[in-house]
Amino acid sequence: MDRLIKTFSCWLLIILVWSGAALAAASPRVLGVREKLPNGLVWLFSEQSGLPLVTLKLLVKAGTLQDPKGKEGLANLTASLLLSGTQRRSATQIAQELDFLGARLGAAGGDDFAEVSLTILKKDLAAGLDLFQDILLHPAFAPPEVRRKVAEIKASLKSDEDEPMVVASRAFNKDLFGAFPYGHPIRGTQAGLTAITPKTLKEFHRRYYRPNNAILSVSGDLTLDEARKWVTQIFGSWPAGEIPPPQLPPIPRLQEDRVVVIDKDISQANIILGNLGISRANPDFYALQVMNYILGGGGFASRLMDNIRVNRGLAYSVSSGFSPGLEPGPIAVSLETKNASSAEAVAQVLAEMRRIRQEPVTAAELSDAKSYLIGSFPRKMDSLAKRAWLMAYAEFYGLGLDYPWRYPDLIRNLTPGDIQRVAAKYLHPDKYLLVVVGKKSAMPPPFGVAPRAGGEEKKDVKKQTHP
Repeated sequence: MDRLIKTFSCWLLIILVWSGAALAAASPRVLGVREKLPNGLVWLFSEQSGLPLVTLKLLVKAGTLQDPKGKEGLANLTASLLLSGTQRRSATQIAQELDFLGARLGAAGGDDFAEVSLTILKKDLAAGLDLFQDILLHPAFAPPEVRRKVAEIKASLKSDEDEPMVVASRAFNKDLFGAFPYGHPIRGTQAGLTAITPKTLKEFHRRYYRPNNAILSVSGDLTLDEARKWVTQIFGSWPAGEIPPPQLPPIPRLQEDRVVVIDKDISQANIILGNLGISRANPDFYALQVMNYILGGGGFASRLMDNIRVNRGLAYSVSSGFSPGLEPGPIAVSLETKNASSAEAVAQVLAEMRRIRQEPVTAAELSDAKSYLIGSFPRKMDSLAKRAWLMAYAEFYGLGLDYPWRYPDLIRNLTPGDIQRVAAKYLHPDKYLLVVVGKKSAMPPPFGVAPRAGGEEKKDVKKQTHP
């Protein structure tokens, strides 16, 4: 009898799974509902009733790309100061209200956008949204708070100079992008922060923090009617405005390999090698994602780790990555190795770049990369915050709210030829930027001597998660 019950249960489970799969295949699946307010605010909603919580993510197209020349860090500083006081609440009052509500409210800058987020219990949503609206629309930018935040960021920028890989990353981005905004840290520069005043912040906020320049994502224990009521009530009166397009200088092109050596008395050389990559809108994103996993993004499953760490013992960690944004971002390999083995490690990186350009990846490598990328994707939307973020991300980069259900085929249909093609197109072992931070006297040539033509010494990579 027990065996019969188990057999019946097994078949019932199979039928339910098959029915669910058939239903999913028969009807289009989307992350949520997309609507738009009369003031231009695009808002997205996904009902998730498992917990009595609500999460909001607001993306404002007011990131590093909007930083004016000479005021580097303005976009991030504007976002960072939203919680530092409004016209009717002090920073202390905001902190006390959040503590009382047990809510999480945050604001941060980024390369392409600033983000304001709130997670709160449904029963406290009215109070939470009142606070959210206040910091978004009525920040005070009080001079004492501005001075305090600027001093805090400057101190963090200064302390980062003791981190060799951060020094290498800053130098790499600065040399790769030149005057283009991606070339400076999101937090800005010492000189740029000094030039920013409360008036500058208010003008930046007035110009870019507009509903027709933003995307709101809502996920949680609400019905669509409830969500629509709250969004209309809180954001419907937010006035639209004319958004000036950014005046972006061209990104310089590498015509040959360029080496930057930064002399620092440390035992490990910190190395970044790469070139300009792609924007997020580039259809080669998916082939490049698989190629990157095989080359160096897949941890111990990657070629770089297998060659440079496992087989040769040259580095404890080595990885590759690419950071596409609204504009092309970098594609680069980073590693740490002994000063004495820096030239050998770089030679092996270049060898692996040439190999993946010249030879098709194996069927096993391609299958493993596809399995990991497809299998791990559901974890990008397994919580309220993640789902809200993914909806906003998909809208911001024009991927569509059905993106998670199209993604598997975008990866699954790739061939070894696709991987080799993007490797040949976007990896440039003959025209690269190389930054080495380490003890020059302990390095072999060419790093322990004057850099090659076109290179120079400096005394002084952007990371962004893209599903």
